[in-house]
Parts: sequence; structure tokens; C-alpha cells
Amino acid sequence: MLSDKSTVCPNNLLDLAHQKKGIKVAIANAGKTLPMISVMDAVKEKLIVPVLIGNESEIKKTADEIKFDISEYEIIDEPVENNTAKIAAKFASEDKIKIIVKGHIHTDVLMKEVLKREHGLLGKKRLSHIWHMTLEKDDKPLIITDGALNVNPNVKTKMHILRNVIDFCHRINIQKPKISILSATEEVLDSMQSSLDAKEITNLAAKEGFNADIFGPLAFDNSISKKVSWY
Repeated sequence: MLSDKSTVCPNNLLDLAHQKKGIKVAIANAGKTLPMISVMDAVKEKLIVPVLIGNESEIKKTADEIKFDISEYEIIDEPVENNTAKIAAKFASEDKIKIIVKGHIHTDVLMKEVLKREHGLLGKKRLSHIWHMTLEKDDKPLIITDGALNVNPNVKTKMHILRNVIDFCHRINIQKPKISILSATEEVLDSMQSSLDAKEITNLAAKEGFNADIFGPLAFDNSISKKVSWY
């Protein structure tokens, strides 16, 4: 990371999470320091009841190193990293846990397992990825989507992504988010498909009456800060 700031959870997300305490959560491949610290922080806030999936000796060793008492929590011993995703997905399908947390495991490995029809975890909406970012605990968030899940999406898929992020914003009490559809240019150019998509998405959103202020296309430069402030 370029920043030397410590990682913190924004207050707006913490306040919402505190409304639903004690959620049972599976951590896929939990035995490394970073995921274990995250679990410990969530436990201290009384947000989750963790199910730790991974190499049991590594999980216990890491917990000891960070002074995290895990004696009352379930550990599923699975030394093979990729197999932890299957266990987590199976637990979710059996309603034994409500949330799957990515531990020290590749995103594509985890998502490949979650997306398998046999687990029945897919709803009617297309899945999309969201980054929620702030500089300080009380900052308004900058949200970016979709940077990690949908590969080369067409306009139909981008509309699903747009609906998902607006729904997410409403869930975290941002009632009318300001949204920019990014391209490499602010002009609509026939030679640049992303700018044509941005125009079409903006028009479609206006017709559907989305509860959001949507701008597009915008180049990723000073125009963003001028036209689209933090929500």
C-alpha cells in the first residue's frame, strides 16, 4: 500500500453492522495473520461468531501470536487451501453460516466454488464486486464497481452492476448516490466503446428513474472531483 495510514473500519459501516450482532461467519483459509486479525477485531466488536476453516495448527499458532483467544470457536481442520472454499460454500448452502469471508485464498478459487450450482447460493441478481473506501473513520465513502468479478461486461451486465451498487448505497444509508460511469474520455466517441456504453447506461438509468445522480462518460481526472463529490 502507498499510504502509511493504519487500516480502520468506517464508523458508518460499524454502526450498521452493530444492528445485527453475532452473525455466524465462515473464514475460508483462516490461518494467516491478516485474516485472523480481521476476525479478532470483528469478534471484539461482537459482530460475528467465527467458524475458522484451514490448517488447525496454523490457525492456533497465529491466534497465539496475536493474543487472540479462539478456544470457544469452531475450527474445521483442512490443510489444503483450495478445499476450504468448498467447505465454506457447503456450510452456507446448509444455512450453518450466513457470511463467507475470504481468508488467505485466491478470489477466483473462492468464487468458483461459491458459483457452483450444487450449493444453491446464487439468487436472481448478477453478482458484482464493490470496493468501499475511506481515508478516515468518519469520511464519506468512495465506492468503485466492478473491478474484480465481471470480465469485459456488456451494457446489460453493467446495468446489473449499476443496480447492485445503488441498492448497496441505499442499504448503507446513502439515499441518492452520485455515480460516474468512467471511460478514458469525457466525449462520446464511436472509436471508444466504453464511452458509448456510458452514454447508453446513463440514458437507460434516466428512463428507469434510478434514485441516483448518474454522470457519464467521465474521464478519470479532475472532472471526477468537480462533478462527482464523495457521495
